[in-house]
Amino acid sequence: MKSDAGIYPTDSRKLTLRSRLLLRLSGLLLVLALFWLMTFSGQLPAVSTEGRLVISAVLLLAGLWLARSVLVLVQASMLDPLSHISNWARYLREGRYTDPIPQPLDPSCAELASNLNHLGKRLGNPARNSGDLEHTSLQILYEVVSSINTAHGVDDLLTRFLFALKRVTNAQAASIWVVYAPNRIELAASSGLDESLILPDRADIRRSLYERAMTEGKIWVDASLAKHEKIAGRTFFDRSDIGLVSVPMRYRGKIIGVINLFMEHSVIEQVDALKPLLTSIGHHLSIAIERFRNDEESRKHLINDERTRIAHELHDSLAQSLASIRYQVRVLDETLHQGDESTTWQQLERIENSLDEANNELRELIANFRAPVSMRGLIGAIEQIVSQFRHETRIKTYLQKEWTEGKLPEDTEIQILRIIQEALWNIRKHSRAKTVRIMLRHLPNGRYHILIEDDGVGISKQVYGTPGEHVGLTIMRERAERIGGTLRVESEPGEGTRVVLVFGEPKSNA
Repeated sequence: MKSDAGIYPTDSRKLTLRSRLLLRLSGLLLVLALFWLMTFSGQLPAVSTEGRLVISAVLLLAGLWLARSVLVLVQASMLDPLSHISNWARYLREGRYTDPIPQPLDPSCAELASNLNHLGKRLGNPARNSGDLEHTSLQILYEVVSSINTAHGVDDLLTRFLFALKRVTNAQAASIWVVYAPNRIELAASSGLDESLILPDRADIRRSLYERAMTEGKIWVDASLAKHEKIAGRTFFDRSDIGLVSVPMRYRGKIIGVINLFMEHSVIEQVDALKPLLTSIGHHLSIAIERFRNDEESRKHLINDERTRIAHELHDSLAQSLASIRYQVRVLDETLHQGDESTTWQQLERIENSLDEANNELRELIANFRAPVSMRGLIGAIEQIVSQFRHETRIKTYLQKEWTEGKLPEDTEIQILRIIQEALWNIRKHSRAKTVRIMLRHLPNGRYHILIEDDGVGISKQVYGTPGEHVGLTIMRERAERIGGTLRVESEPGEGTRVVLVFGEPKSNA
């Protein structure tokens, strides 16, 4: 049986260290006892005072030497080795496998240090001891996942991933094919491969590289490139000992691409042991690709939503103000033809006020793209809109308020204001109404109810004859949905129009 002496310190060495420590402590205790007798005890009358002082000094020096030797022994044999072992464990955690433990002076710890250093070297070089790539799986997976986590976009992701994968697997070349649409697979990235072999017009050779893994959904191994080189009409590499491993990338049961690894025959012979690792790598990359795709789609949606919001704000604010000014200019033109100087000056003053209002609104939109509601409050802003509408159109307009002064969210107030603005603009432009009524109600159940009705000609195909005329109603409905409400438009030709907005969560009866 093999002795354990090379692994663990022997009992004799442990006893030697213990004996040395006990011997020094015993000597120290003896010296302290004698020092006490000589200094503080009067039981030694035969010894003169001078003799006592000399003996006490000698005992004191001996005690100090023994105390120092105990401390040195504890430091060298216990504290220093524990500190070195602690540092060794920290180095292992940081991936520094080859930083050795210093050889201790005390022979009782030398063998332990030697064994731990040997263990560290084995942990840092698993492939060197076994010659099998399977032992490097954790290192490969770590490097590949690190390259994914530090990427800043799909192109950067694929470049980093391919570089890391090619390096840690010792592949001669690598490529990644990604499905961008049904029946459309494109080369997303490659490294070490002559891309003139796989130009977009060479669909035959391109398809041969990913088709089997794509259709069968499993890792496909070609020990030789002869079949692919025959299709390409030339060799891929200067050497003939290169084969192909194709790894499908699967995401939620769907294959979204294929990884090609052009590897030496010596590595391909061990590919069965590497298949779990390669499958995991393909899965990680597929998740990363889909994550970046989803992020890109989210950014596009956010941009589109922001563009839509900007278009709505311009339509419901500045566009209406400019349309109002255009209407006033037409009235001014008629007034000028009538030669009424007083009315002309009044109309010019109205146009000037409207221009000031449009300018203020534009500045507000530039500042934070919000309607100027906060300074006046929602009710104040509605009153101003109604007053301006009444003044410009000369239509009898009644505003009825059964509304508490509770503060609504700023975005909700903006949407309400814009809906009322759009409704009044439609009345001005299309209704030919003589009377308009606006009712604001806060119902006891917590719901909010806004009614805007007129006695005009109603909605008909003649009024909204082109698709562009429906934009305002569509925007109004979108604004209502944004605040969790509903917008209803009721109208019959010749019977006027009712716009009803209802929003707010009903109160519980509990």
